[in-house]
Amino acid sequence: MAWQMNSDRPIYSQLYDKILIRIVCGIYKAGNRLPSVRELAAEASVNPNTMQRAFAELEHSGLIVTQRNSGRVVTENLAKIEEAKHELALSQVNSFFANMRELGYNDQEILELVKSII
Repeated sequence: MAWQMNSDRPIYSQLYDKILIRIVCGIYKAGNRLPSVRELAAEASVNPNTMQRAFAELEHSGLIVTQRNSGRVVTENLAKIEEAKHELALSQVNSFFANMRELGYNDQEILELVKSII
């Protein structure tokens, strides 16, 4: 997965999102060890302190856990991972509806368009 960053949001926040997607998609599986901060920082071409901040946010959200001699691992709490996945999906759907309304579609027209595509 490419680590393309934009200037619209802080880098650590974008890193958080990219790692979160890797967790909910199963690239980083529940209970598995994450690559080190330095490894991921090098891969993403960012400062390790910036990656550390993204990790701190992920830990604060309960999606990763620091274990003394093992480093950081993805939580084994599958409900927490599913909740994060659901929140991401809702965010995408809300964004889609907002964009469609901006184009002038009402809810019924949006539903009809989605049904025609599905």
